[in-house]
Amino acid sequence: MASTHSEPSGPELALGIALTDLPDGGKLVGHRDGEPVLLVRRGEEIFAVTATCSHYGGPLVDGLVVDESVRCPWHHACFDLRTGEALRAPALSSLACWSVEQRGGRIFVGEKRKKPSPAPRESNAGAPPERIVIVGGGAAGFAAAERLRREQYQGAILMISDDEALPVDRPNLSKDYLAGKAPEDWIPLRKEGFYAKNNIDLRLGTKVTGIDVRASEVVLADGAKVAFDRLLLATGAEPVRLTIPGADQPHVHTLRSLADSRRIIAQSGAARRAVVLGASFIGLEVAASLRTRGVEVHVVAPEERPMERVLGPQMGDFIRALHEKNGVVFHLRDGAASIGAGEVLLNSGSALAADMVVAGIGVRPRVDLAEAAGIATDRGVLVDAYLETSVPGIYAAGDIARWPDPHSGENIRVEHWVVAERQGAAAALNMLGRRKTFTDVPFFWSQHYDIPINYVGHAEGWDAIEVEGDIAAKDCLLRFKRGGRVLAVATIFRDTESLQAELAMEQSTA
Repeated sequence: MASTHSEPSGPELALGIALTDLPDGGKLVGHRDGEPVLLVRRGEEIFAVTATCSHYGGPLVDGLVVDESVRCPWHHACFDLRTGEALRAPALSSLACWSVEQRGGRIFVGEKRKKPSPAPRESNAGAPPERIVIVGGGAAGFAAAERLRREQYQGAILMISDDEALPVDRPNLSKDYLAGKAPEDWIPLRKEGFYAKNNIDLRLGTKVTGIDVRASEVVLADGAKVAFDRLLLATGAEPVRLTIPGADQPHVHTLRSLADSRRIIAQSGAARRAVVLGASFIGLEVAASLRTRGVEVHVVAPEERPMERVLGPQMGDFIRALHEKNGVVFHLRDGAASIGAGEVLLNSGSALAADMVVAGIGVRPRVDLAEAAGIATDRGVLVDAYLETSVPGIYAAGDIARWPDPHSGENIRVEHWVVAERQGAAAALNMLGRRKTFTDVPFFWSQHYDIPINYVGHAEGWDAIEVEGDIAAKDCLLRFKRGGRVLAVATIFRDTESLQAELAMEQSTA
C-alpha cells in the first residue's frame, strides 16, 4: 500500500536543530525539502531516513530502535538506519537516506543520498545455482524472488503461479480493498514491469502437476518439464469448501484471490443481506468490510465466541461486542444446513435471508505436490531450520511449511502473511547456500473497523492469560502463558509494547 503524505511537521532540518534536542537513543521527526524525515541518534552517530514505513505508511517515530535498525509500530517491518534497506517483511521497499552533519552543537540534514549501485553480495557458499524455480505466486513465492534479485543473484528465476493475477497484497483483500477504502493500484505487490526489469520469468495461470525429484524437474499441466537446481514450494493454502446443498450457487463465495474479492465487491453493490459462515479472522474481516459497504450481515459459526481458540475468551467477547456495535448479528453454536436462492437454512432450524453468502470456514495447506513427490509431510510440508525439505535442494515456505520454532520449542505451521514473506526471503538466502536459520517470531495483525489487533508469538494452547489494561477501552495487552512462560502477546493500540514483546522473544532464544 502506498504511504500517505501530509503537510510537513516538525523543524526544517536543513536549518538545523540543537544537538541537545536529540538525546542518545532519541527519535525526532522534521522535514527536508517538504519530505518528512526521521532523525535517530545512536551514540555520536545520527541517522536520517524517511519518517514513514514503506509498507502502509506507519510512523517510524513511534517504532522501536534496535541497534542500527528501526521497526515499524504497525506491522513490524524493519529497516536499516544506515542504508534504508528493508530488512524484514512486510516492507519490501527501502527508505530514503539523507546526509547528516554536526556543527557548533547543532545537527543539519543535507541532501538526500543517492542509492548506491547494487554490488554482488559476498558469499562463501560456492557457485550459485543456475536456475531456481518457485512454485506459487503468493507472499512466500514473491518474497523469495524479490530477495534473490536484491542479493544480486544472476541466475534464472522462474516463478509459476496458477493465479491469473500478479502477486497481490492479500491481507488487503479482506480489509481495506474489500471495504472500498483501498484503490486498485495498491493491490499488486509490484507492477508488471518489475518482473521484466528484474528478469523474473513469471508465468501466471500455469499449473504444476508434478515434481520429478530424481530428474530435478517440475511437470506442468501441458506436459512440459522444467529443470531446476533449487526448488521452492510456496503453494500456500486453499479455502475449505462447503459441501452442503446449495454451496455451488453463484452467490456463494470464498475469499482467497483477487478475483474472489472482486466478485464479492461486485455482488455487494446490489445485495441487502449477507450471511458469513465462520467467525475466523477472514470471516469477521469480511463482515466488517461488508458492513462498511452498508450490507446487513449475519455471522454463523459453531463456536461459543468468535476467535476464542486463538485470542481467548476475553478478546473473543470484545470482538463480538465490537461487531455487534457495528450492526453484525451473530448466530453462534450453529451452522448452515443448506443454502437456497435467497436464504440459508441453519442446523437449528432457523432461516436467514441472504442475497450473498461468504464462507470463511478455514483453509488447508496445498501439500499434494509434495506428497506425490515423496517429500515428508505432517499436516504441512516438513522443513528443517533452513526451510529445506526432506529432499535436498527443495525448500518450502509459507502456509505449507511446518518448521522447528525455537520460541515455542515445537514444530509449527502458521497461516500468516508476514511469516510467509519472511520465510520466502530466508529460503532465498538458503537456496543461495547462505545457511540462515529461520528464527523470526511469528507476527500477524487483524483489522476490524478501525480497531487493529497485533499478535506476536504462537500459542496453540495456554494455561493462563494475563490481561494488562482495559480490553473494552481498546487499550490492552494480553500475555498467553503456559507453565509460566509467555508464548504469545496480543495488543490493541499498544504498538511499542508489541514490538518490545517481539524483541524479548527473539532475545530469549538468541
